[in-house]
Amino acid sequence: MSETTTAPATRRGFKLPSAYTILFALIVLMALATWVVPAGVYELDKNGSPIPGTYHGVDSHPARILVDSLTAPINGLYGIEDDAGTISYYNSGSLFGAIDVALFIIVIGGFLGVTMRTGAIQNGIGRLVQRLRGRERWMIPILMTVFALGGTTYGMAEESLAFYSLIVAVMIAAGYDAMTGAAVVLLGCGIGTFGSTINPFATGIASGFAGVSISDGLVLRVVMLVVALVVGIFFVLRYADRVKADPSRSIVADLRAENEQYFSAGAGGTDAELTGRHQLILIVFALAFGVMMYGVIPWEDLNVPLPTLWWWFPEMTASFILFTVVIGLIGGLSEEDLTGSFVDGARDLLGVALIIGIARGITVVMNNGQITDTVLNWAEQALGDVGQSGFAIVMFLLFLPLSFLIPSSSGLATVAMPIMAPLALFVDVPPELVVTAFQSASGIMNLFIPTSAVVMGGLAIARVPYGTYLRWVWPLLASLVVLSVVGLGVTALVT
Repeated sequence: MSETTTAPATRRGFKLPSAYTILFALIVLMALATWVVPAGVYELDKNGSPIPGTYHGVDSHPARILVDSLTAPINGLYGIEDDAGTISYYNSGSLFGAIDVALFIIVIGGFLGVTMRTGAIQNGIGRLVQRLRGRERWMIPILMTVFALGGTTYGMAEESLAFYSLIVAVMIAAGYDAMTGAAVVLLGCGIGTFGSTINPFATGIASGFAGVSISDGLVLRVVMLVVALVVGIFFVLRYADRVKADPSRSIVADLRAENEQYFSAGAGGTDAELTGRHQLILIVFALAFGVMMYGVIPWEDLNVPLPTLWWWFPEMTASFILFTVVIGLIGGLSEEDLTGSFVDGARDLLGVALIIGIARGITVVMNNGQITDTVLNWAEQALGDVGQSGFAIVMFLLFLPLSFLIPSSSGLATVAMPIMAPLALFVDVPPELVVTAFQSASGIMNLFIPTSAVVMGGLAIARVPYGTYLRWVWPLLASLVVLSVVGLGVTALVT
């Protein structure tokens, strides 16, 4: 592949602000809202959950616009509220604010940084590509499954950008096109994130702020993941077969000659060697997520004869620190390399941790102004008696535009769950169903929204125009929407 690229021309016009700006603007907006929105509270049951029909007004407690807006993200991280605020069901699963979640995210970043530094993941995928050369059609379902596993377990996204050049080059050399190669990576990771099972950045954070275990709702998420992956693989395979049979049917046929020349240097693949050490690292890497799952599942409540550890974010964070050290030692990293790659990985996710603090600040302002229950009451009245299935579907549809406004899944979970999860209790819908509605909507939107750095970066590397990709992928997106609506609706009925 050529190492020189032409920088894209700078485009002028409206550009959606970053998640930081949007969330901070929402803090200021909520601070202003405390001056005009009536204050009120629900009575709480013994578990700290709101009792439907008990909402009543209280004296207003308006925010200090400048001071409270600036301190809200800090207070959001530490869980500090003034005398008017209450730490109740809004903070369930994260009683002391978002600092435990933010630290967990930072440590996960360090864990991924050390694992990537050993080369195990890169060489594992590179070796798989080598072994499948000459059988590239099998490469499509196998690689999409591998990338989906990365998406569903740890939200593989930016890390996938390193594989586009290799996969696209191999696919073009095999008689396919750049769109096929890009789809294998982009849709593989994206479908995995759509069906996040134990993804700490989506399911984990949302579950924490909803006050449920990450294992709650796991069966539905696994089913949605498997069905979506099968549909996605069929979608890509059908297109790839059509292109190989008739290259003129490629949606990037006009760029075919140029792309063949551009990616020709990378068609030979990589000299990746998957050593025994790398294989052991990949086993330990998978074990880290398995241990996390075991630690958070309440085996005792499920009447399963296994010891219940009752883990949550502090314990999960400590576990990943341990596995980071183990992987570093197995990988033969020096002390300097281990700590350096951990810090570099943590730095990559520092922005996510900051987003969580800012997003949590919105809840703090609303709680201190005692308008959270008022918004909750308005939502209760607006939904009326939509029923359990209707509620689950409405939640999903509501999360679609919210995911466009706040493309950060961590930020959106932090903002929305303190309100949406208690609302679900009013119609006897399990909070974990709201978590699934959130993550599926966010996963679908992040497969195509132009504010996603992964979508735009991956397509740029693959040299596939964004508009072309959008016209090609919309039937799959529509299928995922239908799958989500049916899955959520049916599950709400039988729960």
